[in-house]
Amino acid sequence: MTEEEQIEAEEEIREAASLSAYTIYEVIRRDGEEELARDVRSLIWSGISAGIVISLSVLAETILRTYLPDASWSYLVENLGYSLGFLVVIVGRMQLFTENTISSVLPVFETPTWASLGRTGRLWVVVLLANVVGAFAIALFYAYSGAISGEIMEAFHDLSEHATGMTAWQGFVRGIPAGILVAAIVWMLPEARHSQVAIIVIFTWLIAAGDFTHIVAGSVEMAYLMVLGDLAIVDGVTRFFLPVLAGNVMGGTAIFSMLVYGQTKREREAARTRPPAPRRALRRDRVSNRPVRNVDTKKRKSKK
Repeated sequence: MTEEEQIEAEEEIREAASLSAYTIYEVIRRDGEEELARDVRSLIWSGISAGIVISLSVLAETILRTYLPDASWSYLVENLGYSLGFLVVIVGRMQLFTENTISSVLPVFETPTWASLGRTGRLWVVVLLANVVGAFAIALFYAYSGAISGEIMEAFHDLSEHATGMTAWQGFVRGIPAGILVAAIVWMLPEARHSQVAIIVIFTWLIAAGDFTHIVAGSVEMAYLMVLGDLAIVDGVTRFFLPVLAGNVMGGTAIFSMLVYGQTKREREAARTRPPAPRRALRRDRVSNRPVRNVDTKKRKSKK
């Protein structure tokens, strides 16, 4: 085997191997840097789209609840519908607030300055408000368009009352596992390769099956009751929105992000002291978002 063939074989082995925690950390951190640099108008439209599309989670769960038989296993099956909206939003790369609780925070951990903190704060505010606007827009459509049958809308109403009917403390503590689970999805996607759909479905199904609270999907249910006049604005904001928001941030940022930051601390310190390696062109696989080496096709063709 020639030296060039050995180098190519080593590259193939590296690509086939699992990504290290440090590599995943860097992929997510750089994604966060890109999101922080995005134009505000782009963030707004992407966030509104996510707020609208995430309603598919509530709608799909409602439809399954309406037509499944009254059996002990029905609850677990109907919660599979909750994954639909998340699947479209995450694979479609729309701006969902709970995803940003890890990706946009890692750059702040790396360079803790007022400027980086301000950029993250701007992203959070813009995306969250855009998500809520999208949630209210689709809630108005569901409530007054007549596009959905009355039987399904009755179940939609019941589901919304259940989601927003818990106490502020319950909303907060149940928001923590949901924040951790969404952050875990973001953490796992760079390594997921072709199992992205399965990861998203399993983890978001667990949010619904565990009766945990998610600020954006829950905002659709909150908005639906508000536009019908069945939930006062003050009650919705103080008893549901703010506690759930705090719980999701606590789970995604204060717990999960800090854990992965600590997990990769030694590798990051070693990378800073390591002599710089020769620059090599890198690209990311469009499906898995996994960093892969560019292949010099001209060189391979000339070898043939």
